[in-house]
Amino acid sequence: MQDLLSEYLPILIFLGLAVALGLVLLLAAVVLAVRRPDPEKDGAYECGFNAFDDARMKFDVRFYLVSILFIIFDLEVAFLFPWAAAFKDIGLFGFWSMMVFLAVLTVGFAYEWKKGALEWE
Repeated sequence: MQDLLSEYLPILIFLGLAVALGLVLLLAAVVLAVRRPDPEKDGAYECGFNAFDDARMKFDVRFYLVSILFIIFDLEVAFLFPWAAAFKDIGLFGFWSMMVFLAVLTVGFAYEWKKGALEWE
């Protein structure tokens, strides 16, 4: 039992230091922060425009196209790095599977380009 506790001691020390550092930083921010209230800073702001009352108001489709564009590039990077690291082991099936995946992403990118999501007014 003593061996088990001694193996977990570094983890407990690390967790204790992390909690202590977090508390010190939070308290330092409360003590040292400059407080200058301003109505402009206190106002509601979201997604590039002032907040509105009606939740059923229509958004410009470009917001959705930009999010789709982000997902395209995010997925591409998230899947390409592990694929490239294991390229020697996956064989021809893995290669063509990734080519199909990249083709689907390319179609999505072409759709975004056609819709003009890359050009913001």
